[in-house]
Formats: sequence, C-alpha cells, structure tokens
Amino acid sequence: MFDDPHKRTFFNAPQSVTTFVAALLEPGISVLTFVAATLSFDPPIIGRDVAVCILILALTFPGRNRFRDNLLGAAVDIVSSWLVLLAILALCAFAADSWPKGDSPRSTVIWIWALATPVLQWLATVGGKFVLNRHAARPESRRIAVVVGASALGTKVARALQAGDDIGVDFAGYFDDRLDDRIDPEAQAKVLGKLNDIAAYVVAHGVRDVYITLPLGSQPRIVDLLEQLQGTTASLFFVPDVFGISIIQGRLQDINGIPVVGICETPFTGTNELAKRLSDLVLASAILVLISPVMLFIACGVKLSSPGPVIFRQRRNGLDGDEIVVYKFRSMTTQENGPEIRQATRNDPRVTPFGAFLRRNSLDELPQFLNVIQGSMSIVGPRPHAVTHNEQYRQIIKAYMVRHKVKPGITGWAQIHGHRGETDTIEKMRARVEYDLEYLRNWSIGLDLRIIASTVRLVFFDRQAY
Repeated sequence: MFDDPHKRTFFNAPQSVTTFVAALLEPGISVLTFVAATLSFDPPIIGRDVAVCILILALTFPGRNRFRDNLLGAAVDIVSSWLVLLAILALCAFAADSWPKGDSPRSTVIWIWALATPVLQWLATVGGKFVLNRHAARPESRRIAVVVGASALGTKVARALQAGDDIGVDFAGYFDDRLDDRIDPEAQAKVLGKLNDIAAYVVAHGVRDVYITLPLGSQPRIVDLLEQLQGTTASLFFVPDVFGISIIQGRLQDINGIPVVGICETPFTGTNELAKRLSDLVLASAILVLISPVMLFIACGVKLSSPGPVIFRQRRNGLDGDEIVVYKFRSMTTQENGPEIRQATRNDPRVTPFGAFLRRNSLDELPQFLNVIQGSMSIVGPRPHAVTHNEQYRQIIKAYMVRHKVKPGITGWAQIHGHRGETDTIEKMRARVEYDLEYLRNWSIGLDLRIIASTVRLVFFDRQAY
C-alpha cells in the first residue's frame, strides 16, 4: 500500500464552476474593457496602462457570484460597487497627478471604459443566469433529492433545495422514524416513509442525492443508514445542525487525507489575503499622499493647543489577539494607556477644544494609515479596542474575540451602521460585535469598497463620535 499524492480524498471537492467563473469574470471584464478602449482610442499599451490594470485586478479580484441574484439587485450592486471603484481610482490618479486632460484620447478611453464596464458585467450576469437556468431545465441535468429527518433543520435544507430554478433539483420528500407529533408541521405532508424504506425508494425512483439531517445523537442510526445506502449510487450529504453556532467562514478541507470541518476561520487566506493586503497598501499610500498637508496642519494644531506629544500611542489587540500599538493624534490632556482606561464621553473634560474638533470629524484617526502601511491594521475591519476593554468584554459577550481573526480597521461594517463613539452599555458593544462578525462572514473586496464609500459620507455628515 502506498499513498498516491494525486488521489482525491473525501473533502477534496473541486471549487464550484460558477464561483470560479464569477471570481475571474468581474476583474477580467474590467481589465479587458480597459485594454480594448485603450487600443481603440489611445494606443499602444504602455507601462502606465499596465499599472492601472494591475490596480484594477487587485481591487476587483475575486469577483462576486451574482448569477443567482435578482437581475435588478445585481444591477444595483454592480453599479454601486463600480462607482466606489471609480472613486478610488480617481483618488489614486489625482494623487499621482495623472488625471487625463480635457478631450484627450486618454480621457475618451476613461469615459468609454467607465460606462461600458458595468453594462458588460451586467450582461455577463444575465448570460450566466440564462446558461444556468437552461442547463438546470434539461431533463438529464435534473437530480431527484430526498432529506432524511423531517425536523426544522430538514425543512431548511428542503427549502434551500427548492429555492431556485438554476439548482436543478427535484425535491421528493422526507424520511423519518418519528411519529407525526414530533415531525415539523411543514414536512408532514411530504414524509415518504421510515429510514428502512430509503434504500428501496432510492433505487426505485432514481434518487441522486440524499441529505442526512439527523442529530449527532443518532449516530448508530446514521451508521446503519449509510450501510444501507452504500448499495445504491446516490450521493450522500451529511448536514450538521450548527445553526446555534456562530459560523465564521465555514469550509471543508483536509489535512493529509484527514477530513476537517472549519467552523471559525479568517476570510483572509490564499488569494483573499493577497488581495486584501494589496488593496490596503495601494489605498493607504494614495490617501497618505493626499492628506499629508492636512496631517501637518493637524499636528501643528495639536502642538499649539495643549502641552504634550502630537501622536498618542495606545496598546490595542490586533490580529489573533496579539498586542499592537495604534497611532492617533492626541485629542486629550491625559494619555491613559494603563490597566484602567475610561472611554471618552460627551463633554468629557479631558478632551481639548481642538481635540473635540478632531474627534467629531474622525480626524484624530488619520495616523492609523501608517499602521496600515506597517501591516498591523487594515483600512476596513473591526475597530480595535483598548486591551483593558477587551479583557472586560471577552468575559461577557459571546464570540467577542472572534473579531480578532482579522486585522483591526480604521473603519468597519459596524461603524457605518451607527456603532461609533462611546459604547457605554453592554448592548451597544454586543451590537457592534454582531456587525463585526457579519463582516467576517461576508467579506469581499466589494464590501470593503462599499464600507469605505459610506465612511467618507459619514465623515462629512455624521457627528456621533466625540
């Protein structure tokens, strides 16, 4: 016996074709449209154009899978994400003093590219949706599926199987040994028999997929069921009841052939990590160039308004809970960084008049772009709390420390939903943590761009922080 390195193990499932296509489609269309417009109106392709293409790839990869979205919703999402991307590129062009002049060929390229790309992305989404629906409608593509376990979890699985025309599944019904009063009311009308009846039904009706939703406490029954079904050609899927657990980036993987179920993991692995770091470096560098005069003015204002250093350094917990030093413009007369730190409150006497102006407009946090360049922070992520506050809240808020599976950010999903400033109650902090965990579950470059755009709006129109 020997271990074949090419042998496919249980959890070595290939990536979904639609997910793979979507990951390449959005950045591919964005870059190819830019190249086509350049070759048509401002040839040839030069180093400057190559740099723009690389920046576009960094900001758009991986593309979002919109093939199962409502077409109107997909259009809104494409346009909103595209406008944010254009704003970021315009910011970079302004910082590099490479903005096209007047009605030059370069300007024509930018206009055509900016208008044509979202249209082509939406048409690609329409085409992909049509192909999926057409493929799923073919008789040879349809798959009959049954669910083992007529519980609340079983009905959730059944609803998911019937959710779209592009899945290609015909749900037949449930199998369960329990009596009617223990079966979920939604499932009662479609119970096809007991567990001992499944194998015969699968063979007789050509069932392709069997989803097992029995609780883990039913392990002997599950083992018996698997032995029965191994005499059929049906694909078997086990659905663990994890709805009571906070799943963060759950995925299946293997470690040298041993199946492992990931329940709580960072979204920034592999290409995601590279895309996140590249976007941070590009954006933070461009923003620092643009705001350097503002930071110089603020530094002078801090120095002249009160005695003490310009930059305040505070210990915070960063990625994986490791301690980092976060930079801020000093806005208080005190520099608390010990075991007891009191959060700033409205009309706090420790806050200087100039510091109040900085905090109200979030200008005191501008030095944190240096943290981003260093790699200890990201532009978007959960806001870092003081170490002493972390020690307090990790004891009383469920999954509080999970937010440290990613680098802390200058702004975040919680902040654009109103959870800024003082968290003077457990409920406020719990709500902030819930938004942070939602960000971890749903991260994408597009979501980061949306948060950045919303933050810019809040800086000018929101006055919640103090």
